[in-house]
Amino acid sequence: MATFKYSARDGTGRVVAGAIDAPSEVAVVAKLQEMGFYVTSLEEETPRLGLRGSIQRLRGISLRDLTILFRQFSTMVSSGLSMLRTLSVLEIQTENPKLRQVVMDLRTDVQEGKSLSEATTRHPKTFSTLIVSMIRAGEIGGVLDEILQRVATFLEKDLALRQKVRSAVTYPIAIFIFAVGIIFFLVFFILPQFIGFFEDLDVVLPAPTRMLIWFTRTTTKYWYVIFGIIVGALYLLRRYIATPAGRMRFDRFKLRVPIFGPLMHKVTISRFSRTLATLISSGVPIMQALEVVAAAVDNKVVTKAVEEVRTSIREGESIALPLQASGIFPPMVVQMTAVGEETGQLDGMLTKVAEFYDAEVETTLAQLTSILEPVLILFLGFVVGFIVLSFYLPLYTLITGIK
Repeated sequence: MATFKYSARDGTGRVVAGAIDAPSEVAVVAKLQEMGFYVTSLEEETPRLGLRGSIQRLRGISLRDLTILFRQFSTMVSSGLSMLRTLSVLEIQTENPKLRQVVMDLRTDVQEGKSLSEATTRHPKTFSTLIVSMIRAGEIGGVLDEILQRVATFLEKDLALRQKVRSAVTYPIAIFIFAVGIIFFLVFFILPQFIGFFEDLDVVLPAPTRMLIWFTRTTTKYWYVIFGIIVGALYLLRRYIATPAGRMRFDRFKLRVPIFGPLMHKVTISRFSRTLATLISSGVPIMQALEVVAAAVDNKVVTKAVEEVRTSIREGESIALPLQASGIFPPMVVQMTAVGEETGQLDGMLTKVAEFYDAEVETTLAQLTSILEPVLILFLGFVVGFIVLSFYLPLYTLITGIK
């Protein structure tokens, strides 16, 4: 499979250009002619070398790539383009090599007579159960163009939520890494040079200086032991979290941990509400929608609550009661869900809940950032101040003794 650069004209005479993967030039010309293009120039692209090309080949399919794909997908389908024509255009203009291969596989499957939902099931790592279920519901209801728009909107909002969280924690993490880097540099390169000098002083070293000397010697002498303990502890923690009981306890801890717990709680409720609202409004049956939501929320505590909701509905009861019994969902969510059930506007109520908690997440992030930044700066100042104090106390003691 090679990459070919092409220049062509469409039915209106407009010049279009791009790149396409195909086994030969003949296949490229056939594919472009099938799309209604007249090829004016064609050449094989030289394989991309260097670090940038290697990174582009190694990187996976991000949520941003998928969001752009579905926005373009929904726009072209809504404009009246056929499914094959749309997939062919997407194959050409998709920049991510792995995603381009996925789109190529989708086009091939659709060309062979498979439905779009059947084609997407062949790529579970790219298309989640939520996306597949929505596409299937759109095909059954004959509103695939509308469903694709909802998928694109859902992915855009999910991406925006993640970007807000990522941007809010970037600065505190950078400060923390900077602090750790300073401590590492001082402990391994600067402090060992002064330990002999301090011990040669004919004075009783202050407690902070003795603590600093002990910490420096222990860290520099047994660094591999400390590193091994940390790696081993992380490995055991990961193995424990991989078990059902460990994952349940860890997810419950994430929702209850101070400072970050409320943020994770609000993000989880927002994702639960938006996912369920999107599925219901797309025509997915409620039992299937809840099954998809249980896998999409990525929190075993909430997953258990959703499974109890499914059991409740199966027994002819409401959605709101098991949500309330779980203790995870605030009263406002439970009440709005109950009102949505009673009025037949459950998807609209859940959408309002998701929008409310999106705003709550943004407020919480702003508060969290305003708290973490000074705390980390104080931590860095305390560490550096302690080291400087430990440096000067022996000298001060020596000078005082001489006087």
